[in-house]
Amino acid sequence: MATLTSEDEGKILVDVEGEELGVVTEVESNTAWVDPDPGLGEAVLAALGWSEKDEDDYTVDGDLVDTVTEGEVRVNADL
Repeated sequence: MATLTSEDEGKILVDVEGEELGVVTEVESNTAWVDPDPGLGEAVLAALGWSEKDEDDYTVDGDLVDTVTEGEVRVNADL
């Protein structure tokens, strides 16, 4: 299990099979909000930490996160 921080905003969320699930738009209390279908502009804003969660985003609890790298957050489950 990895702990999520605001530094993870803008990273790609990936499942155990390597499938991209969206972009982390916001992290709060070890929970990530993920935009499942970000446009290019939204992805850039998220990478800069300038995006906010919205009604289309879904949450991923930090307990499901296996690893965090420079560019991705990998969960240990098939979401």
